Amino acid sequence: MARMTMHVNIDCTETNTWKLLQAHYEEIQNTTLNNLFHQDPKRIDYLSFEEGKFFFDFSKNHLTQETIGLFKKLASEVNLELAKKAMFEGEKINQTENRAVLHTALRNLDNNPIYLDGENIMPLVFNELEKMKLFNQKVESGQHSGFTSKKINSIVNIGIGGSDLGPNMVCEALKPYWRNDVTPYFVSNIDGNHISNILKHLDPETTLFIIASKTFTTEETMTNAKTARHWFLKKGSLSDVSKHFVAVSTNEQKVTEFGIDANNMFKFWDWVGGRYSLWSTIGLSIVLTVGYDNFLSLLRGAEKMDKHFKEAPFEQNAPTLMAFLGVWYNNFFNAQTQAILPYDQLLAHFSKYLQQADMESNGKSIDRNGQTITHQTGQIIWGEPGTNGQHAFYQLIHQGTKIIPCDFIAAAKPPHALIAHQDILIANFIAKTEALMTGKSPETVEKQLKMQGLTDDEIKKLMPFKVFTGNRPTSTIFMNELTPETLGSLIALYEHKIFAQGVIWNVFSFDQWGVELGKQLAGTILKEIRNNSVNPQHDSSTQQIINKYLELKRT
Repeated sequence: MARMTMHVNIDCTETNTWKLLQAHYEEIQNTTLNNLFHQDPKRIDYLSFEEGKFFFDFSKNHLTQETIGLFKKLASEVNLELAKKAMFEGEKINQTENRAVLHTALRNLDNNPIYLDGENIMPLVFNELEKMKLFNQKVESGQHSGFTSKKINSIVNIGIGGSDLGPNMVCEALKPYWRNDVTPYFVSNIDGNHISNILKHLDPETTLFIIASKTFTTEETMTNAKTARHWFLKKGSLSDVSKHFVAVSTNEQKVTEFGIDANNMFKFWDWVGGRYSLWSTIGLSIVLTVGYDNFLSLLRGAEKMDKHFKEAPFEQNAPTLMAFLGVWYNNFFNAQTQAILPYDQLLAHFSKYLQQADMESNGKSIDRNGQTITHQTGQIIWGEPGTNGQHAFYQLIHQGTKIIPCDFIAAAKPPHALIAHQDILIANFIAKTEALMTGKSPETVEKQLKMQGLTDDEIKKLMPFKVFTGNRPTSTIFMNELTPETLGSLIALYEHKIFAQGVIWNVFSFDQWGVELGKQLAGTILKEIRNNSVNPQHDSSTQQIINKYLELKRT
């Protein structure tokens, strides 16, 4: 491990190429996207390409061939290829936890050997895949039924973080592929409103709960799991729990103590990070919702993107180019956010999913050498599906004072027959990238206002508000249709983009120590609330809020 990783911990800002990029930025920062197209009408030829069932267009970004060349040199200086090799081959690149990062092994359907500590882990992966396949067959056929022999028709995944966001997003995205006789639900929030509102819709005789917790001790998940079990026991008995509860975990003792049959415990491993776990048995809810074959297609799509990331040349390597674009805007243009804008209602949860994947991965201020970072890392990821967003926050993107790079994502073929809807949707999808780039000049505004019959004075007053400066960067990701396979590729595309950015910024992308402190303090405060006690270690504000809660709780 040390032999491979000791050579990749490089401060990007200290490289010679970073200095060249800074000089290049100063040269082109005032060159508009319109001017870049005017200067080089053929830029679309080298800034767009097809890969499998995807079309990528990066031409509406502040890039030139020189920019691409400099980023290629930076990739070499930060040893990106070596870092990729270390990840795919099972080196323990998550050094703060001494773990490998091998979510890519979960979709290694070619079954090429992948060794970890001298052991080929692929038999472990395929054993769990087979176990999910067989369990799905039993549920689908009715062989695994409820305690009154009724067929299971509701699947409730209880998890949090990656154990919820990933499978929830995928199930929503693949709604056209749902089995007709099953409905999935997802419970994550400790707020009792979440689980209580879902339980209202369920029948304990036909509901299967999946408790997704690696340690089977996660407070939010286990509190919700116990609430679900209590609800179930109003109709069923303790001996019936094993028919209605299964676990995705590594803690067999805790699982069996809960009442779950050890044979219905699905395993995953410490080399699978939570926010990269939907490909593992955490995806059991996906399997039960869309079927095992569609889950395999999801894996196959991700595997194709893995190969693209490993093998494609820099100039046509989509995750790598997206990673460098993020660095370009974040570190040079001072754009702190990035909008993910899928023009597909099925991808309604995709931006939220990427918030965790990206911000939990690269939201770090300490580099891989343990030193405080002096440059910006991590982008603030946000977004909503189009066209809803056009009537909400696009005003800020078009005419606000902030630069907000946007990823526009769409599928050409819809899963429905409402072609008129699709034509309008895609027209807006295409038009927005053009409008954000070209804007609307004062001359155009003046001409349009004159055609409306306004006087010169009226035009003079109104014109500043009607002008769009344009020059807002966008990237286009266009797929033929949203299928399990293309969805798998799309998710893996962003996974690798996040990884490559982490390498450039020299951070460990696969730990998340920042979430631990809040959990620890919450545990302390919970004891104080239950014991009605005072802790002099709290600041006056925190103690006052605790006191206020206790007061309101009593009234």
